[in-house]
Amino acid sequence: MTQPSPLISTEELAARLGDPSLRIIDGSWHLDGRDAAAEHLQARIPGAVWFDLEAVSDHSTDLPHMLPTPQAFAAAVGAVGVSEGDTVVVYDTAGLFSAPRVWWTFRLMGAKDVRVLDGGLPRWTAEGRAVESGPVTAPTPAVFTPAPRAGDVADLPSVLAAITGDAQIVDARPAARFTGEAAEPRAGLRSGHMPGALNLPFKTLIGDDGRMLRGEALSARFAEAGLDLDGPIITSCGSGVTAAVLTLALAELGRNSALYDGSWAEWGGRQDTPVAVG
Repeated sequence: MTQPSPLISTEELAARLGDPSLRIIDGSWHLDGRDAAAEHLQARIPGAVWFDLEAVSDHSTDLPHMLPTPQAFAAAVGAVGVSEGDTVVVYDTAGLFSAPRVWWTFRLMGAKDVRVLDGGLPRWTAEGRAVESGPVTAPTPAVFTPAPRAGDVADLPSVLAAITGDAQIVDARPAARFTGEAAEPRAGLRSGHMPGALNLPFKTLIGDDGRMLRGEALSARFAEAGLDLDGPIITSCGSGVTAAVLTLALAELGRNSALYDGSWAEWGGRQDTPVAVG
């Protein structure tokens, strides 16, 4: 049986606006410090609520936006009117950048029907579709009952095992950061990559129209990076955000993968993990 696509087109979303079971999430987050919350108030898809990736995270660690506990996640999304049985569509203001991380988090926590808007808000607005602005009307709270999915998240021990051959690691960072030629944007991190990891910059999976590649064009990108789609896969990046673009692409191809939540923020910030360059 063919799995449904984790992506949804702007046309399909537009046709479903007003559906009482639909919940639209603005999952925007920016590495450059742009104020995603302010941008949400300036322009959003009608009915959208904002998911704060930093606020809804594990605050007991210094690592950025690590997964929250299931209970904390359930409380946060329930407060903005989302239950696990709703149809959830996530988008971001960059196109395809942080929304896949939010999609992955919802799916991990037990959301039964969650998809990413292909092309995000840039494609939506380029097509002249409606947006709204100003304060958001408080949604009716809902109950989200979490049911975390085992195997969707990788931790440090599982990645250490992967470099000895247990799984393939594919890194979504730009090539210069992967090779160590470019410094990491976060202070205090070593440069380079995990020994044996493969590099597939997430932007290479996105077409000129801002939408994700599909079918053979998409699978070819993974093949060119040296990845065996039939083997176990762990995705990684700088802090667990763009790794989810790879995870989303693999899901589009019908492949499961685990995402390394700590990613290079954890690995490169330690002194007891091996690093390769070049």
